[in-house]
Amino acid sequence: MFGFHYKLERKAISFTLAIIFVASIGGLVEIAPLFTIQQTVEDAPDMRVYTPLELAGRNIYVREGCYACHSQMIRTLRDEVERYGPYSLAVESKYDHPMLWGSKRTGPDLARVGGKYSDDWHLAHMINPRDLVPQSIMPDYARLLRTQLRTDDLGRHLKAMRTVGVPYTDEMIANAASDAAGQANPDGPLAEGVIKRYGEATNVRAFDGRPDLLTEMDAMIAYLQILGRLTDAAHRAVASSGE
Repeated sequence: MFGFHYKLERKAISFTLAIIFVASIGGLVEIAPLFTIQQTVEDAPDMRVYTPLELAGRNIYVREGCYACHSQMIRTLRDEVERYGPYSLAVESKYDHPMLWGSKRTGPDLARVGGKYSDDWHLAHMINPRDLVPQSIMPDYARLLRTQLRTDDLGRHLKAMRTVGVPYTDEMIANAASDAAGQANPDGPLAEGVIKRYGEATNVRAFDGRPDLLTEMDAMIAYLQILGRLTDAAHRAVASSGE
């Protein structure tokens, strides 16, 4: 065995070329399907983008490592569909950079959590999970309620997302900070602009119960409440299949 290995070492160039060839096979298998991506990703004409507040909440979700315990990928297995709802479609994550599908489930999958619980439920759960789920091992995030959300850089976040294909307009980018504040204050003067730019179905309310102060808790709850609701494609797919 060692004699064969010594022969390979004496032919370093040939050995290197062989490694590149074998590795390229794996690369080709991964890259080739991307050329047919338009045929494999479902069509979702009703797909909408994250609002600045929801995007900020997603950034906090990533910052806090929530994806390490919660997946956002419902598989096509019967028990998963019965527990969480329609299985996940690729198109539902087309504006997620990076995508957060995952496979680790210390906590439940969150792909369809949007609208499942009230804002008050999410608020109480984030402050102390064990008040609602006694057996929970989730850490508390009460500090989000005490932390004012930074909004001066939200326009740059939207602009960065546009560079990777998210269709944010110049108007959306220019009004990112005011739209974040407006979405969490339904009676304020900025709420109308949010509806104008993101649609009538946009959740506009005081997510943490305090419209006078924009907090990271507002952003987190706004993000959780939109999960699985950026498009209705998954529900349409289930309806068309007759299930």
